[in-house]
Amino acid sequence: MSHTTDTRTDAAVTRWRRRLRAFREETATGALVTVGTMTVALLASLVGFLLASPLAALPFVAFLAAAGYGWIRYQGVTARVLTLSMTVSTLLILLFITVFIFVESIPVLYYESATVFGVSVPGLRLFTQTRWDAVSDPIRYSMVPMIHGTVMVTTIATMVAAPLGVAAALFLSEIAPSAVREAVKPGVEILAGIPSIVYGFIGFTILSPWASAQFRTTGQGSYLFVGIVVGLMALPTVVSVAEDALSSVPESMKSGSLAMGTTDWQTMTSITIPAAFSGVSAAVLLGVGRAIGETMAATVMLRGVPQLTDPLYNVFYGQETLTSLIANNYGNANGLQMDALFVAGVILFVTVLCISIGSQYIEWRMHEKLGGEI
Repeated sequence: MSHTTDTRTDAAVTRWRRRLRAFREETATGALVTVGTMTVALLASLVGFLLASPLAALPFVAFLAAAGYGWIRYQGVTARVLTLSMTVSTLLILLFITVFIFVESIPVLYYESATVFGVSVPGLRLFTQTRWDAVSDPIRYSMVPMIHGTVMVTTIATMVAAPLGVAAALFLSEIAPSAVREAVKPGVEILAGIPSIVYGFIGFTILSPWASAQFRTTGQGSYLFVGIVVGLMALPTVVSVAEDALSSVPESMKSGSLAMGTTDWQTMTSITIPAAFSGVSAAVLLGVGRAIGETMAATVMLRGVPQLTDPLYNVFYGQETLTSLIANNYGNANGLQMDALFVAGVILFVTVLCISIGSQYIEWRMHEKLGGEI
């Protein structure tokens, strides 16, 4: 009797094991089919988008359906596939944007090529001549006036945002009482969300007329006040990021410095700021990036004339920046003029890329120096 019971039990266990194995195999197969369907559908929608096909939405709908089914039946695998897909999509979008703006700028590079020692250098005249004339014959395009205006505005904005932002961040992190910090920090972050056109409108209606009257300039628009407005726009970003970096310095480092008999100010200048230098420098670079890429304030406040100021260091007149050039002309540009606008976009892209690389390099150097990361 006992032997028969054991035999039946073993048979039942064997059947359950077979069913569990079959279920696992079925689950693995179903998950594989779901993942494959999602992948094929997403690739098909990408190809349809690149080909501008009206049927590109169909495979994307199939991808959403497969993702919904997979989320219900195989949530873990589907979550991994979705996160991987979003990461790859982000990289592809960045790659497509980069390739697109570089390819679109090629015709004007060949048009403005120049010969140096018998070698033709594409686009050389874009950076050696100062004339921008899209009407006369011959047509000429130069990035020099806009690069000059961008450098002027960015320099002034950095001189405004960097010291004020770091000082405010140091006050909030090390000096201000908790109640003040809790009240001021959200206000600073709210300032970062104000649309740039609002700053530009205030600058155009208040600062520009006042500057024109006080300094007796002809017309409105000056690099000085555009830089001040853009610096105030970048200030909340600098304050917020720098305050986070300063607050992340370990309290033990500050307490150790104070225990050695240093004052609060000496601790801030010799311990807190050096330890958080990578974060503070990243905050300043983010502010610089905001200043370089600012469009609406510069477009509203500047004259929109693509020429150099005379003399070059004259900050009381403002002509054009790279971003305002694109904003002012993209609506009615065509042919080589449109390609020239893409060149301005390439310059902005490369500049921001260099700033990002510089920020990463500074962070790496501080990591090597301090043996840690703030």
